[in-house]
Amino acid sequence: MNAPGPSSLTQARIDDTGDAGTPPARERGLKALSTWARQPGFLLSLPALAVFIAGFIGPLALVVLYSVMPARSFGVDNLPTLENFVTIFQDSYYLSFAWSIGLALATTVILMLICWPVAYGLSRVFRRSMILTLLLVLPLFVSENVRLFGWVLTLLNHGILDGSLRTLFGWEVPELLYNVPVTILGMVYVYLPFMLFPMALGVSMIPESCREAAFDMGATRSQVFREVEIPLAMPGILIGALLTFVLVLGSISEAKILGGQSVIMIAHDIETAFTYAQNWPLGSALSTLLILLTGVLVIGLLSKLNLDKLLSRK
Repeated sequence: MNAPGPSSLTQARIDDTGDAGTPPARERGLKALSTWARQPGFLLSLPALAVFIAGFIGPLALVVLYSVMPARSFGVDNLPTLENFVTIFQDSYYLSFAWSIGLALATTVILMLICWPVAYGLSRVFRRSMILTLLLVLPLFVSENVRLFGWVLTLLNHGILDGSLRTLFGWEVPELLYNVPVTILGMVYVYLPFMLFPMALGVSMIPESCREAAFDMGATRSQVFREVEIPLAMPGILIGALLTFVLVLGSISEAKILGGQSVIMIAHDIETAFTYAQNWPLGSALSTLLILLTGVLVIGLLSKLNLDKLLSRK
């Protein structure tokens, strides 16, 4: 057998490095990573990155770790187990998930119907939209619980509404609190700004020239609404729907204060597991499932949005 010649050895070195005289791909990657890590932007972001890892990633990882620990244990040095997830389905915790998802969907749909005309008015019709925007933002400076207890005083038997109607007209109002409809009312009231303002942003991105061109081509008002305005405003609508759905999914105050626990939300079960039951692994398992559900929704919707185009209005 003939020994490999000089040309064969040279070709082998070229194949190993990519090109003659060029360092291997691994060395090039390490050099590029080192150069990127020395950039001022990365170095300046290190404190924020450390806070993000310590304040967000770390607690989430701890919750996931606790979810596979034995029930009612307070350490993470036990053998992993899936008994907490089995308990969730055996003890009907899935009903709380169903109620939370159902109320989140109902609230999101209702807010879509309510907020579209208001968002359209803010972006296209009202000349002093800043005043209306201020009126919508001001309640956010008041605690959510305080605002909900205001509704309790209004809807309570012999409260403001009932007492006023009895005094003025002699009408007796039936019990309005502690049911599903009033719980949805509280959610619609609390989370309205989170749907309205992204939707208003989406409406403001609709070029007036597109609407005028559609009308010039003979389109009716309903056709312009369906085929021009809704598709162009869809990024804002989806962001508002995502914010609303995720916030309602993890809400607890509306069901406890207005609903009187006639509906048990999943956030209430999580709170009970961590506090009264002192079952941290079960609470962590419930939280992990809620995080997974929310994460799938967020990633699925954001993958369909061009946020750069939305925020830059290009």
